[in-house]
Formats: sequence, C-alpha cells, structure tokens
Amino acid sequence: MDNLERKVTKIGNSYGITFPLELLKEAGISYGDNVRLELKDGKIVLYKKEEVRLPEGVDNDFMDVLNDVIKEHDVAFKGLVDK
Repeated sequence: MDNLERKVTKIGNSYGITFPLELLKEAGISYGDNVRLELKDGKIVLYKKEEVRLPEGVDNDFMDVLNDVIKEHDVAFKGLVDK
C-alpha cells in the first residue's frame, strides 16, 4: 500500500484521524477493536491490542493491581533478575 496522507480533525475535545478500510483490514483491525498507541522516536505507532484470556478465578481487577505493583517496583524486579 502506498503512503497515505490524512488530516487531523477535531472530535469534541479530542482530535482524530480516519483510516482507509483497506489499511485497517491489512492490519487486522476492525470496528470495535482496542488499539494501543506508542510514541517511538517522535513517531506514533498504532498496534492492535490483543485480547488476553485470564485463567479462571483471576479477574481484571487483580491484574490491574498486579500491573501497578510491577510498575512501582520495576527497578527492584529487574535487579532480581541478575541475582
């Protein structure tokens, strides 16, 4: 697919960009999918967010708390890898 240009438009208090359907199909993204945005070297990178099925008995709230703990103690956890 060739380079495409789009204009940033205002949507309420936010801004948005439309994507051609062909591009989304090629990327495996469809209406209602969750996507993740990252800023890498001054460029915006868009990823389809893969859905993760949690084991039975593990809910999203637990995973949110666990993620917060991991972020808070990231340096300590990385230090343990070398031990």
